[in-house]
Amino acid sequence: MLESFLKSSTNQSLLYVIIAFFLILVVYFTTVQVLRRFGKNPDNIIPRHAFKKITFPLFLILFSFLVRMESLRDVLGLHDYTYGFRKTSTLMFIFGTTWLILNIIKIIKNRVVEKYDIHTSDNLKARKIRTQFNILERIMVFVIIILAIGIALMSFESIREIGVSIFASAGVAGIIIGFSAQKMIGTILAGIQIAITQPIKIDDVVIVDGEWGRIEEITLTYVVIKIWDKRRLVVPSTFFIEKSFQNWTKTSADILGTVFLYTDYNVPVDAIRKELTRILESTDLWDGEANNVQVTDSKANYVEVRAMMSAKDSSMAWDLRVLVREKLIGFLQQNYPESLARTRVYMDQTEALEKTD
Repeated sequence: MLESFLKSSTNQSLLYVIIAFFLILVVYFTTVQVLRRFGKNPDNIIPRHAFKKITFPLFLILFSFLVRMESLRDVLGLHDYTYGFRKTSTLMFIFGTTWLILNIIKIIKNRVVEKYDIHTSDNLKARKIRTQFNILERIMVFVIIILAIGIALMSFESIREIGVSIFASAGVAGIIIGFSAQKMIGTILAGIQIAITQPIKIDDVVIVDGEWGRIEEITLTYVVIKIWDKRRLVVPSTFFIEKSFQNWTKTSADILGTVFLYTDYNVPVDAIRKELTRILESTDLWDGEANNVQVTDSKANYVEVRAMMSAKDSSMAWDLRVLVREKLIGFLQQNYPESLARTRVYMDQTEALEKTD
């Protein structure tokens, strides 16, 4: 009975299609089980929740082989559509492979980055790793997508002929495109340079154009800075290569803070120094490193007293400066009101008598 069934070419093709589909399912579900078993171990690079991102494009790749089979066209009776089936299979394979590679890159990046927490106090290494992987991921995604589109287009003979003719006359066209895309290419190269040299990193505290904020996102072409009042400042990547800016957390997050007081000449500096120590020791904002009071300038009507302190990061330093300024002003008002800055007017005695007369 089987021999009579196989005598028909259509039946043979159907059997081949069934076998191929069965093999695809076996490979697919075997891969799924292997990935699930690897996902149960937290030390493996493929986490349990990410194996679906690999299996879906893998199934598409395997299914593309089924679409390319001549037996499938025999079963469906579509012999005249061989070209369409082959091109569909090729495009499915290219799309599935690209999808798989992009997902693997994302899984590896997330797996590495999640080991480094930027919310800790000493997060310099974590910010370096996140910055490098975020930018490198975008570069690889950009290159892979461009290559995939190019391969997909070059699979069509008509487009391939156009491409060959374009490459033959690419000298003048390349110069024109180079001049027109000069800024775009420069911006992309600046993004790559930021990833390598790292003048800025994710969560760095910077001052750009007089605005204080943190680096929130770094792309190939622009950088997003989260301003302290929740605004977003979008700056081209070339800015951080060509112009100067302040980076408060380039090598470490700890920072010095200063508070300036403008007082009268009879201000008790020693009393302010003791009061500053008391204020700093009473708050968790101070990291216990710097504590100093100095008279840094003197003018005709006032003297400048600088209180210096340190904190673990710029946010704590800001809150600490505000607290110290408020407490020192209150201390002088309550204990030494005569030390507050004032304007003195001296009148000659003879002039005073003439005015009274």
